Amino acid sequence: MIYVEIFIAFFIPGIIGYGGGPSSIPLIEHEVVHRYEWMTVDQFAEVLALGNALPGPIATKMAGYIGYEVGGVLGATVGVFATVAPSLILMIILLSILMKFRDSPKVKAMSNLVRPTIAVLLGALAFRFFQTSYIESGWIQTAAIVGITFLLLEKFKVHPALVIAGALVYGAFFG
Repeated sequence: MIYVEIFIAFFIPGIIGYGGGPSSIPLIEHEVVHRYEWMTVDQFAEVLALGNALPGPIATKMAGYIGYEVGGVLGATVGVFATVAPSLILMIILLSILMKFRDSPKVKAMSNLVRPTIAVLLGALAFRFFQTSYIESGWIQTAAIVGITFLLLEKFKVHPALVIAGALVYGAFFG
């Protein structure tokens, strides 16, 4: 029963907490402190401070921590899943609607309008990564990484996931 309560405690704020994690914090507090009484207001404030100090989405961090405190590892898993489930469900519904009408001229036009925007955003992100790499690692190492990556992807047709994994291993040892 505790896992159902954990799920409800984090699913409801995920549904009605429009605006992301910060807007759902009072809703989570209501569920955790007032409804289920798993924590006091002071304990919740400490969890909130800890969550704000760590990188990443606040609601999922709080769900993981509180879920763990209440129900162990399974409680943390249920809490995090309940936090992301509303967005996941909506994405599945919206994508199924999009796939149903994918041959529609309006949907094709919308997709064609979005593609250049995504390309520009990815290009800007790649440029910022390149700048950071150039500043922190130097031009020789940056040029070597770019060249090797290009060869692996274009000439040897290595799967991008393997190139990324290799870059992560390289960064762990030489970064």
